[in-house]
Amino acid sequence: MDDIDTMFCHLLGEIDHLYQVRYRNVSLNELEDQDLDALVAGLGSEPVENTSSGAGKQIPTSAVGQESEAAHPPPSDTAEASGAPRTGEPQTKAEKVKLALEKLKEAKVRKLIIKVLMSDGSSKALTVDERQTAREVLDKLFEMTHCNRDIDWSLCESNPELQTERGFEDHEYLVEGLSAWPRHSQNKIYFLSKPEKYVMFTDPQLFYMWKTKSFNGTNQQAQLLIKENFEGPALIVPDLEGMLHLKVDDKKVWRPRYFVLRASGIYYVPKGKTKSSSDLTCFVRFEKVNVYTTSNYKHKYRAPTNFCFILKHPCIQRESNYIKFLCCDNEDTLLLWANSIRIAKYGTVLYKNYQAAVNRASGWQRDHAAANKMSVHRGADPSNDPPLDFIPPPPPPPPPPGHTQV
Repeated sequence: MDDIDTMFCHLLGEIDHLYQVRYRNVSLNELEDQDLDALVAGLGSEPVENTSSGAGKQIPTSAVGQESEAAHPPPSDTAEASGAPRTGEPQTKAEKVKLALEKLKEAKVRKLIIKVLMSDGSSKALTVDERQTAREVLDKLFEMTHCNRDIDWSLCESNPELQTERGFEDHEYLVEGLSAWPRHSQNKIYFLSKPEKYVMFTDPQLFYMWKTKSFNGTNQQAQLLIKENFEGPALIVPDLEGMLHLKVDDKKVWRPRYFVLRASGIYYVPKGKTKSSSDLTCFVRFEKVNVYTTSNYKHKYRAPTNFCFILKHPCIQRESNYIKFLCCDNEDTLLLWANSIRIAKYGTVLYKNYQAAVNRASGWQRDHAAANKMSVHRGADPSNDPPLDFIPPPPPPPPPPGHTQV
């Protein structure tokens, strides 16, 4: 018993400071049994942070509270009147302290209620916490929508002010990304199928043999490209270079520059210099910026084409001199640069995301096929289930500039 007391005293000491700040400088060691009971009950009733991301409409806190009460109905009067201990509840002081510690840790976890817009125009509301990655939230949405689990499904954020879009990487923590949004942001979250999400693995020749006009290789040769560039001792970044248009600061003027991709960032050749490494000047490094595709920049910034992308810190949510604007001549060049930047920034983590997505999709297809076979064997009609290639229709187009949405 002395060992148990020593163990819990040590744990109490580690969080005592946190508790004192939160609960008026009272130490957990000074609490009596009834105080511990009240603490545990109070921690269990703390509400989830009510923040709606993606639709500009908040879910009433009362709805969350009603759901919680329905999930945990109050105990019967008979049990309370008899004084009999309820099964599964802590009885000793050590058990109560342990439960209080667990609930204190859980109370520190940040939670958000988000609204995700679906491709058919509907929406889904769900609760996410800071420990969940975008892949885990995607799995939740798969369960809610009953659609296929193809590797192309993505959670995408859109910024109407900057007219940008970006897909969250599967390993990214969603709450961390959403925390960069302003409080009254008009940004939205979409659940979309994006074929370009893992195109660097489904068609690696587009990135590692882009100088070759045609590629007639087999799937085996494509897999060899992946193995050489992603499974070796070091990641090999696509040897990408070419002419892009750079937007001049604070002006709607674009000037051509010759850019070169490296593992650390993007470099350009100064006017009058050569493409040798000693002459290259750093344009941007990838550590603290993400790549975003854009829409209608030909009208917004007088870009040469609408095939533009920007590089910025996630916390920059409106126009800023710290945003780097680049414009490509065509859609293929935009696809090549935007995804090559993702390869350089995330490296083998991106490849692991792809492998995990493929494994999940394959496992779901096996389970779905087995369930259909069982349904047929039992005489059920599997035609009501969504097909394996089910993809909801695309979302409605955004309203034109200046239009007020009712």
